[in-house]
Amino acid sequence: MTRFLGRIEEPIFAVMRLVFGALFACHGAQKLFGALGGKPQLHNPMMLTAGIIEFFGGLLIALGLVAGLAAFIACGEMAVAFFMAHFPHGFWPIENRGEPAVLYCFFFLYVAAHGSGRFSLDALLWRKTGV
Repeated sequence: MTRFLGRIEEPIFAVMRLVFGALFACHGAQKLFGALGGKPQLHNPMMLTAGIIEFFGGLLIALGLVAGLAAFIACGEMAVAFFMAHFPHGFWPIENRGEPAVLYCFFFLYVAAHGSGRFSLDALLWRKTGV
């Protein structure tokens, strides 16, 4: 199975980066614009900061534009969100409803370590031209 999937590792990573980034941006859109059933939370500095990181970071991750840096910041935000909002309600993410924060945190940690990947705006903009 590894050999089969190994051949399409980069396209799979690009799709995962796109999906996770777009979904993360949706969370930011809820906080910033009240989109998708959310309410704007511009009056709360912490939620405003979270909305900015989620919306713009999610877009950068989805597009693969400085995704490593954006993912590192988003990973930190999700760790803070877990420990501030979920952990006080119990240790286990399944019980304290913190699973999405943990999943985002660790996926973004992987993106931060991996970088934008071959199918990204970074790769398109910074590829060597051979001239």
